[in-house]
Amino acid sequence: MSKPNFSKILQNLKPDLVIYDMLLPWAEHVVNEHNIPAVKIVTSGAALFSYFFNFLKNPGVEFPFPAIYLPKVEQVKMREMFEKEPDVEDRLAGGNMQITLLCTSRTIEAKYLDYCTDFLNLKVIPVGPPFQDSITNDVDDKELIDWLGTKDENSTVFVCFGSELCLSREDMEEVAFGLELSNVNFIWVARFPKDEEQNLEDVLPKGFLERIGERGRVLDKFAPQPRILNHPSIGGFISHCGWNSVLESLDFGVPIIAMPINNDQPINAKLIVELGVAMEIVRDDDGNIHRGEIAETLKDVITGETGEILRGKDYSKAVSQCQ
Repeated sequence: MSKPNFSKILQNLKPDLVIYDMLLPWAEHVVNEHNIPAVKIVTSGAALFSYFFNFLKNPGVEFPFPAIYLPKVEQVKMREMFEKEPDVEDRLAGGNMQITLLCTSRTIEAKYLDYCTDFLNLKVIPVGPPFQDSITNDVDDKELIDWLGTKDENSTVFVCFGSELCLSREDMEEVAFGLELSNVNFIWVARFPKDEEQNLEDVLPKGFLERIGERGRVLDKFAPQPRILNHPSIGGFISHCGWNSVLESLDFGVPIIAMPINNDQPINAKLIVELGVAMEIVRDDDGNIHRGEIAETLKDVITGETGEILRGKDYSKAVSQCQ
């Protein structure tokens, strides 16, 4: 259904150029039928983009930037991802590859952008994020923002793993106990699969909500992430390291406690650790997280000297700078 409708739109609008998402490779074919130039946009960073191409085109050859490494567990996950999505190379490398737009900035990824250009013989143009959410005052968020206003500067951590990712029951328990053991203030957005009816009290450790009291807020609904990250009480962000969340954290100058799960997230996490704006929660050899490690990392960032060091790295203009 999308192709014929898109074709009609092109016929009516007659644009001079079409920028299409790499996830929709069919769009270029439709555009070519109308003799309109098309440019691909990749909604990720250059570190990920170059790592993927090195992985695909130089199998077994080590990526030339040692900061971007993946442990064996993550390498296995990547191989499995490529096996499940055999068209991923075509989506990345297919079509008009003379010019590709990347949602990043030279301020944070200059050497990875240059590697893309040299290795792929490709002109890569950083264009920043596709859009930025405006920070608005919603009456539905008033209680949450008022609660944040009662906390000291940089004393609170925001915990959110994106709009689609749901933690396993085991990981949710470790995160909960990690937050409890850390003794820091927090806002935690706990998401569940759309087809599952869940009650927070049934999923969280018994007595957790009572024990944390006024120190934390656990939400099972949408939260205004940009507004929360921009609040002076927020001193850290436990994140899965999706690219949009990474860019928002850089924009607002909030250190990240990285807890990547899958796909691009492990590489994004390595990048921001390299930039000096994040600490990654260390997993065991089987890829599991543990409450003690979460708690110690949290305390380092929120109440320790590490947080001051991370907050001292200013990339607040990086998101808006395209070149």
